Amino acid sequence: MLRTLAVENYRSIQHLIVELSPLTVVTGANGSGKSNLYRALRLLSEVVREGALRSLAAEGGLRSALHAGDRRGRDAVALRLGFAADELSYAIDLGLPQPGVSPFPLDPEVKSEVVWAGETLRPSTTAADRRSLRVRVRGASGTLEIAPWSVHPTESMLATLADPDSAPELFALRERARGWRFFDALRTDPDASARRPGPATFTPVLSGDGGTLPGALATLLRVGNAEALQRAIGDAFDGARAVVEEDDRGIARVGLQQPGISRSFEAAELSDGTLRFLLLATVLLAPRPPGLLVLNEPEASLHPRLLPALAGLIALAAQQTQVVVVSHADGLVRALRDDAGVIELERAGAATTVRGQLPLEGPAWTWPSRT
Repeated sequence: MLRTLAVENYRSIQHLIVELSPLTVVTGANGSGKSNLYRALRLLSEVVREGALRSLAAEGGLRSALHAGDRRGRDAVALRLGFAADELSYAIDLGLPQPGVSPFPLDPEVKSEVVWAGETLRPSTTAADRRSLRVRVRGASGTLEIAPWSVHPTESMLATLADPDSAPELFALRERARGWRFFDALRTDPDASARRPGPATFTPVLSGDGGTLPGALATLLRVGNAEALQRAIGDAFDGARAVVEEDDRGIARVGLQQPGISRSFEAAELSDGTLRFLLLATVLLAPRPPGLLVLNEPEASLHPRLLPALAGLIALAAQQTQVVVVSHADGLVRALRDDAGVIELERAGAATTVRGQLPLEGPAWTWPSRT
């Protein structure tokens, strides 16, 4: 489980270190920095999973993503991201190329990164580290040895890891992060794929846009916690039941069966809020839960009366996997507060801070050195 998330110099976040729980709710007013914390966590996961920094480039490069507050003239340009976990932890320090060296002077370069065992970074717990282009991994002798592979300045050392036997900790970290799931783009518009029939194949994980709903819902109903799904749907929609009707070609149609109505209402007929709730229920009750599930503003387009049912599903999911919810819906936050660690963000000038947390409070954290 992730215990600590650390972010420095990312958009509105100048310096933020927060403790994560089995269920964490991030809340705060509009403009407080919730979305930036979510994006920082997602960027961190993409760096660990894929190794490349394409997502940061897509945001406009390092200068666009850097904190816009005052910076002392001698301070090096640095964007730092990291997390501490029960088993393997990670941190990366990004900066700009040396002037005149790179043909792309605004592309981010990796200045340093470290993977270590447990929550606390110490020389004895370091499994691998990287300074500029030099990578060291802990060898069979127990000492840190120069790795037999080369790295690119704009890629994490995880990107060029080809042999898991030479660095099993790096391989394990990358594979674990590839199981994390982020949902912030579930589509419910008239052209959304979730509204159309689809193959009723084994689909243990819903796609990021919700387009594989027919297969994912069929999988949940057949091999997952169908009872919890139907109970949540019934509580939210006056006794309704989710149905998947499959034809002889294996093409499925998703719908809701209402009490007293002879036919089911297909996904194409459902309101945005009803379809979104069905998508979220499918995510939260997935028969193959991820190691980390992150939901960004799941309350979008939901009527407030649906929030208690959604909160119940989130709390149930948190019994199987670590869940982070980013929300400004008071009803959802109140419904989750007793089961969650709540991080309330606020804006102090140009910087995002945690309400009630002093600068030196919060979890212990040490950034890796560039030298």
